[in-house]
Amino acid sequence: MYDACTEAELDPAAQLYPELSKEDQLGKLKDLLRRVAVCSPFYRKKFREAGVDPESIEKLEDIKNLPFTTKEELRDAYPLGLQAVPDSEVVRIHSSSGTTGKPVIIPYTKGDVDTWARMMMRCYMLAGLTNLDRIQITPGYGLWTAGIGFQLGAERLGAMAIPTGPGNTEKQLQMLTDLKSTVLASTSSYALLLSEEIEKRGLKAQVHLRVGIVGSERWSEKMRKRIERELGIETYDIYGLTEIYGPGIALDCACHEGMHYWSDYLLFEIIDPITGEPLPEGTLGELVITTLTKEGAPLIRYRTRDLTRIIPGPCKCGCPFPRLDRILGRTDDRIKYKAVNIYPGQIEDIIQKVPGVSSEYQVLLSRKAGRDTLTFRVEIEAAQDPEKKAKTETALKKAFKDFIGVTVDVVGVKIGALPRSTKKTKRVIDEREL
Repeated sequence: MYDACTEAELDPAAQLYPELSKEDQLGKLKDLLRRVAVCSPFYRKKFREAGVDPESIEKLEDIKNLPFTTKEELRDAYPLGLQAVPDSEVVRIHSSSGTTGKPVIIPYTKGDVDTWARMMMRCYMLAGLTNLDRIQITPGYGLWTAGIGFQLGAERLGAMAIPTGPGNTEKQLQMLTDLKSTVLASTSSYALLLSEEIEKRGLKAQVHLRVGIVGSERWSEKMRKRIERELGIETYDIYGLTEIYGPGIALDCACHEGMHYWSDYLLFEIIDPITGEPLPEGTLGELVITTLTKEGAPLIRYRTRDLTRIIPGPCKCGCPFPRLDRILGRTDDRIKYKAVNIYPGQIEDIIQKVPGVSSEYQVLLSRKAGRDTLTFRVEIEAAQDPEKKAKTETALKKAFKDFIGVTVDVVGVKIGALPRSTKKTKRVIDEREL
């Protein structure tokens, strides 16, 4: 359970456990708007073009009168059009990958780095970690925010950081066994790959892991249970994105009923992704984030494209911070197949319903003679038994028809047959675009 005193005792000067209130959020929002009106050419121009007076914001609900900020605008601001402080105050930059266009460059001040470290430390503490833990950090370092974010939190907590970075599975296994790492920070794909290698090499008795901090990609409940079972750990879902500090802005607690987010630093909204209208707590929609205290590149009403909901009511764990549901998909990752929109979350729900089906799957979309086809390749138990294989494939076909309303070709393969990744697994291959 969450202990409010523990965090303050670790760093009493930092006041890491503030009193939470809407008045505090409103005060920070007003301060943010005053700052960007003076220091951010990006937002001065944006508000002027939208005909919006930031001084008109008198209550939190008024934020709906401010324009959204989109990923496309951040790309257009390349390289440093988002910067809202003098060069002398920028201590670091991070960047998105830029694989789908210009990268988004985010400058950080010392204050931003400090805030990020506090949020990451809170995540670790929420997962029950202490300064006696040894955290093996497998996400990438460099311009990407992942690895360094996990390290910042570990150092702030006083735990031992083992910055192995991505890949090199031989070295990862050596560090896990020789240094007796107690915590694995990784993507779900790499956690699964490591668990399979540990099992294959008979190393389970030499591994001392007890906790996994897992994020950077969607992962199903079935995948989570498999990782926990094979590594003998409890996993915690971590959330973050490069534009908003990086990993560590939310984490689920031991109750695993949603991710607590740090509302003293961030204002979360849920909107209808089509109309842009605010939605009430408990309703599924697109997550929009405002960075209440960010200095280097503050963002106001940033559309994340992530689909989720704010969970109403307090959590049983006692942590007072509000909760965000697990990310159910993205507004831009839907699969359009025969006039039907299919989201990865729907596929993972189907996998959960059919016995004998693994967490690993691949969707192959193709077009032949003007006709679209969807082949669903999935790892299943007893794939070598033709009768059992056929029975599972039939059950999956029926589930697709019953729950999504589409007919697909199902191909069952043995466990371990589909590609594994040290980073994020590519599950959808759309050859119709080629």
